[in-house]
Amino acid sequence: MLAFAAQSDRSIDFYFSDDFQQSLAVWNRKRLAPQFPGQNWREELQNDARMQMLEGDFIEHMRGLVQKQAMEAPTDPAAFVEWFENLAETGPGQNDPLFPWLAEAASRDDLRWFFEQEAAGEAGFDDLVAMTQIKLPDQAKMELARNYWDEMGCGNPKGMHGPMLHVVAEALDVAPSIQSTVPESLALANAMTAMATSRRYAWHSVGALGVIELTAPGRSALVAKGLRRIGLSNRERRYFDLHAVLDVKHSQTWNQEALRPLISEDGNRAAAIAEGALIRLLCGKMCFERYRAKLWANGTDRSLAA
Repeated sequence: MLAFAAQSDRSIDFYFSDDFQQSLAVWNRKRLAPQFPGQNWREELQNDARMQMLEGDFIEHMRGLVQKQAMEAPTDPAAFVEWFENLAETGPGQNDPLFPWLAEAASRDDLRWFFEQEAAGEAGFDDLVAMTQIKLPDQAKMELARNYWDEMGCGNPKGMHGPMLHVVAEALDVAPSIQSTVPESLALANAMTAMATSRRYAWHSVGALGVIELTAPGRSALVAKGLRRIGLSNRERRYFDLHAVLDVKHSQTWNQEALRPLISEDGNRAAAIAEGALIRLLCGKMCFERYRAKLWANGTDRSLAA
């Protein structure tokens, strides 16, 4: 069992260490997997309680990093949606130079490493939506249900989004693992899982999921361009091609059918939704910076990203 520092001694370096994020990732993978009852369930519950405390400390630390900006979010529904949509340009990590470089100049090995990091940190958008929608008000619940159904390929196994990621992994010959993934990527997945699985962060999860739909299309299009350039087929890059287009519509309906009615009903939700969105964007920003540090470490030509 890993021994962690007392909470008062913790810093962002602690929360973004390999040990901390790997321990959360291993715990999340185990606790969310379907299981059978065992004789040691009491010990498992005790460990779960310990890990939930650490997870809560992590999310509260992240909240502290974004609360000042989140306080700028209006409580008027229309004004909030406008503020939220502006995050596509003003939010942390937006227009990062990594993605034009991936599209135009990255080698196959570069793209392979990038995808390995992204895939290992993938929390499963479909599962996150399913967990978040529990007990939400009806209109928002219906929007999340429509989004989930799209993730499920509208009932067609060939259209399911999750397996499309496996196709990319096979094409690039990668086998993502927790141990080979940078902590920033694990932190992104762990933060998304924490917000979706804990009802005290339900509104945060709505914001975090919504901002993925808002900001993913442009990045997906650039990754798809890079994959096309190195020779991946239409089928092999379908996941990124699809999200470059589909998430534009998903974002529009999420903002109007989930965010707007939720805040119309209770303006106090605006701050929590804003915090969740900003936590997701900040985690993404930290990933992009770590990826660039790795991929550009050997004097890579960065002129395309300038």
